Amino acid sequence: MPDQLEPESLMREIGDLETRIAELRQAAGMREADPRATLDAALVELELALTALRALNTEQGAAAGRASASAETERRVLRTVFQEAPVPLFLLDRGAGVRRVNRQAAALLGTSPGYVSGKQFTAFCDLPTRAALRSQLAAVVRTGRRRRAQVRFLGGASPVDAVVTLVRVWIRGEPDPMVIAAASPADGAAPEQARPARRGAPRAAASSMPQPAVAPGDDEAVATIVHRMDVLAGASELLLEEPVFNETVAVRRCARLLAAELADWVIVDLVPDMPGQPGTATAEELAARAVEGPELRRQVVLGPQDEASAEAARLIEELPPAADTLPYTVYGSRNSALRPHVEELDLLGTCEDGQPVCVKIGAGSVLCVPVEDGERCLGTITLAVSGEHGPFDLLDLSVVQRLGRYVALVIRAARLYRRRAQVADSLQASLLPKQLPAIPGLVLAGRYIGATDGVEVGGDFYDVFPTPDGWGLVLGDVCGKGEDAAAVTATARHGVRLLSRRKAGPTEVLSEVNEVLLDEDRFVTAVMATLVQGSERVTVSLGSAGHPPAIVVRADGVIRTVTGGGVPLGLFDDFDAGRDTVDLGAGDTLFLHSDGVLEACDMRRRQFGVDRLMDVLAAHATAPLEDMLGAVESELLDFCDGDLRDDVSMLAVRVLPPSLN
Repeated sequence: MPDQLEPESLMREIGDLETRIAELRQAAGMREADPRATLDAALVELELALTALRALNTEQGAAAGRASASAETERRVLRTVFQEAPVPLFLLDRGAGVRRVNRQAAALLGTSPGYVSGKQFTAFCDLPTRAALRSQLAAVVRTGRRRRAQVRFLGGASPVDAVVTLVRVWIRGEPDPMVIAAASPADGAAPEQARPARRGAPRAAASSMPQPAVAPGDDEAVATIVHRMDVLAGASELLLEEPVFNETVAVRRCARLLAAELADWVIVDLVPDMPGQPGTATAEELAARAVEGPELRRQVVLGPQDEASAEAARLIEELPPAADTLPYTVYGSRNSALRPHVEELDLLGTCEDGQPVCVKIGAGSVLCVPVEDGERCLGTITLAVSGEHGPFDLLDLSVVQRLGRYVALVIRAARLYRRRAQVADSLQASLLPKQLPAIPGLVLAGRYIGATDGVEVGGDFYDVFPTPDGWGLVLGDVCGKGEDAAAVTATARHGVRLLSRRKAGPTEVLSEVNEVLLDEDRFVTAVMATLVQGSERVTVSLGSAGHPPAIVVRADGVIRTVTGGGVPLGLFDDFDAGRDTVDLGAGDTLFLHSDGVLEACDMRRRQFGVDRLMDVLAAHATAPLEDMLGAVESELLDFCDGDLRDDVSMLAVRVLPPSLN
């Protein structure tokens, strides 16, 4: 083509160019088409178009109207050659930034031209090919020689292996040269044929969830949405499966589900549960904490099940979320972040070996959502995918956001449950003796077993204390649970201990305690025993206030129950306690227990009962006292399959043989 063309000739060349490009597009769509030949022909046409543009640029001194016509002609040439080319074309600046793409290139990536423009060209390529591609681009800019490179594009559905031809071009108005990147699928198939099903469709190989049946002709978007709904439904079942919320179990279950269904890598970072220092997200607090170090702590890192990935997971687990990483930013702002194509490789931090986390795990696409319960941010969930199933999209983000909310609610419930349980345990411990006293000639054993599904402090208590004539034992049960019941429990326990210093008999002590408890709105059942040691035997005086009767286990295995009776404490002014007296010889045992032992039920709602209790005691009449109580506990838990609906307390005293005194 000559350096200068008349306007009529130039328009004729443009018309011919349009015709040839249309023919190339038709040829590219044929089954036997050679994509490489089509690509080379398209580049030839591009060079011819550039020659025409240079001819326009050499015209000087044209009138203003003619200059305007030339500009319009130039735009038409660019639109014809670039946008209508039958192959994917990218216009890059010398720094590999994407200026514009044609429709074929956007289709190759499974997105829109507007999304691609302005981003780094290498962000749409998998990590292993990025460095080499940058070098090739730099060489083309410096030398002007055409180059080809093998590239794996992270398309909208799955990676597309392609051969990219790089050509340097000069465009009027641009101070630096630019690069045209023309792509052709490496396997010779058209881009639409090279991509398998859209990422996010059911992954049967990795998933244990039931998958929706979608016929080949059904809309792919519907299948994707159904799959996301299955993920959320599965998450709900997993998180609510435990009868008692457990934070660790919930987080790991959620991570395993996400790793199986949506991502190659799952990283969960949470704020530690520190009472009085909840995970807030105000700017002032975050700024102060950033000086001392990140508040987030890494909890779970899950990736592929191979040796290299296991080592990478170990390194990432030891890497705390730094203040300049995406998880910490999302935690501080409480705003989710979606990076469909990762450009900043240090987005998730850098491992101790100096390699960015994104490089170590091959993260081509990343999303991160806050774990927040509506009041405070408790941490973040970060997902990364290498590109085998396409980049994350807004649907992925919305699903993980909802899942983050589910996890946050479970964590809040678990932490509240744990704190209440800790308070209950501490309060319950204050109602029981830290250790039983050592009494010459006697051996003591006590045991408390809390109800299985309760976090409130129970009403059971027992105590052993000195009396003017010997020793006193008391075991009781306050009606109800919780802080109010604990207050009554403390009053009853310490009232018995205090009044026993000036009252000789258990019935008198219980009568005085009844007067103290009349102002309370809860009643108490109790059994009290005073022990007076003689030269050959121990005399036991018993008082009962509506409590299960004590049991005497003789050294020869004979069992008898002591008279119970009486009315509970705190109900009536006219109090009358049940009373009895029994002598214990060497090897004999006095066994006190709460009604939680007798009323424990099996799956058929049958109660454990006094007969089973006495059988266990008789079978262990000569066993060490701790073993006797342990046997009762074991039989009880086996009977109810570990499901105790009420607290259980036991207290026993045995008379030692003279040789052991």
